[in-house]
Amino acid sequence: MQTIQYNNQLITPSKVICVGRNYVEHIKELNNETPDTMVLFNKPNSAITSELRYIQEDCRFEGEICFLIKDKKIEGIGFGLDLTKAGIQNKMKEKGLPWERAKGFDGSAVLSTFVPFLGDIQTIAMKLFRNGNLAQHATYDLMIYKPEEILSEIQTFMTLEDGDVIMSGTPKGVAIYQKNDVFLAVIYVEGKIVLKEEFIAQ
Repeated sequence: MQTIQYNNQLITPSKVICVGRNYVEHIKELNNETPDTMVLFNKPNSAITSELRYIQEDCRFEGEICFLIKDKKIEGIGFGLDLTKAGIQNKMKEKGLPWERAKGFDGSAVLSTFVPFLGDIQTIAMKLFRNGNLAQHATYDLMIYKPEEILSEIQTFMTLEDGDVIMSGTPKGVAIYQKNDVFLAVIYVEGKIVLKEEFIAQ
């Protein structure tokens, strides 16, 4: 089973729950319809990794603020890259089929270390730099569905186990990437950096 690091411990998530289409500008950039209800899908434990690998030409990076769950509440905060095989996903969407082949493959949930979440959740923000340039910027205010709503909605039909990870959706700026691209993810709470982590595409 794949693990993540939190507070100098190894945690084994049973699953990664992902929120789709949670930022208006991201919906527009992919020409998607705005959903009437929250879009949720899972990545299996086998998708989790701490290493970013080049997958294929049309594989897209999607940077996200992530939450670690304990006692059905947010315990920790981290960063994740939701890797997506764009061509396969487009075919699945056209046919109304599930996304697992495009979203749930091995190594598709690239996760940082996690740190304890302390402070005002309304101040969370994320910046993702690619090769030194700002690629994505997410904030609480830009989220269509806030973390509290996401937790509540998931638990209407699915049990959140200790150690599960929620990927809260990606803002605009998703793109394909190349080998040796350098990504720097920064998470802020109350304007202060709480996490900074680098990923180099191998």
